[in-house]
Amino acid sequence: MKSATRLIALSLLAGSAWAQTATRLATVPITLDHNRIIVDVYFPGPEGSKTRVRGWVDNGNADLWLTDGLAKKLGLQPVDNTREPSRDKPHKVEAPRELLIGPMTIPLSDLKEATAAPGNRIGGGMSAEINLPSTLLRNYDVVVDYPNRELTIGAPGTVHLQGMAVKPLINAQNGLIQIPGKIEGETHNLALDLGATVSFISSDLLSQWQKAHPQWPHMTGAVGPANMWGIKDEASWEVLRVAQIQYGGLTLKDVVVAPFPRKELDWFEKRAGVPTIGLIGADALLNYRVALDYAHSAVYFDELSKVPAINMDVVGLVLHPEQDGRYTVLGVADYEGRPSVPDVKGGDVLVSVDGGRAKGATMGQVWSLLEGSPGTVRTLVLERDGKQFTVRAPVDRFLAPEPKKGKVKAPTR
Repeated sequence: MKSATRLIALSLLAGSAWAQTATRLATVPITLDHNRIIVDVYFPGPEGSKTRVRGWVDNGNADLWLTDGLAKKLGLQPVDNTREPSRDKPHKVEAPRELLIGPMTIPLSDLKEATAAPGNRIGGGMSAEINLPSTLLRNYDVVVDYPNRELTIGAPGTVHLQGMAVKPLINAQNGLIQIPGKIEGETHNLALDLGATVSFISSDLLSQWQKAHPQWPHMTGAVGPANMWGIKDEASWEVLRVAQIQYGGLTLKDVVVAPFPRKELDWFEKRAGVPTIGLIGADALLNYRVALDYAHSAVYFDELSKVPAINMDVVGLVLHPEQDGRYTVLGVADYEGRPSVPDVKGGDVLVSVDGGRAKGATMGQVWSLLEGSPGTVRTLVLERDGKQFTVRAPVDRFLAPEPKKGKVKAPTR
């Protein structure tokens, strides 16, 4: 009897130890929406209840953001109690105490406050109600497996890290990551920002490279992943495909790069704490499993696919997500010297694509409707001056990479 009791006790202890180990590590599926990593996040409530929201893995941002609606639901109080916060502008509130990713509890005790954004999403064209910033992620091992659409997060030392190890510069105050890179024979720091849809580099450098290498594919207008937020300037951005970037020993080829304006880059560099010319975003890393080992100041890159990402085969619209869920056209990109969709102009409202409704969709969902094989024709319904009209819009291959020797350039219209 004693032996049986002892066996049961040992089993319970083993089970308890296993449970404790299990909660120190979680692997969850991700939704890749406009190249943004979106996961389910839970907040514990009374009597074992949970509130489920969508969270954005945002390692390139040090600040915690959530929606004003989520802040109210969680009972988070304004940080400044001397005045009533404006509900139509971002304002500071207490940070939540904890959240859950899969079975794992993530304490937020290091974060004293959060920024509450008006509306039901933390950014235009997104589904996320909260982001997971660098100041949270830096306490863990984090693995983003793009090809297999998985996120793993665990206590330091619990995750099996694979791939090429790179030594980054990690800001001790905020967890932001910079990695030395080499472009055109010159060494520069570039942030690793998995929250960015595309890569950004100093607009001054992009202009220099475009003049020095006129054969590098370039265009005016941020389409596809370069249409990051839909700000007004995106319609006039000069976007370049850089032939090769050496990034901490990794070779990235045919990287789509948008311009980082000087004013914004100065702010970005100050926050990074080291000189930098920009960032490498998710679009350049979609074939990789990327592991962040903050505790040992290491980043691992494991290439799981050799298939080149088809990232700019789209209808040439530059879009702006409105607060009410609509998508307004900011501009139309040129293709081979002519407007790619001549019947559409800035200010038109995109109603649907091949019957798929645009209003209320995420930016990623809308762009998935607008992409396809070059030459494919999409049927767009738009609205102008209160009247709807239909346009047949071709899919074009923007920024087509220069064909390698012995290969024929992909056909376009």
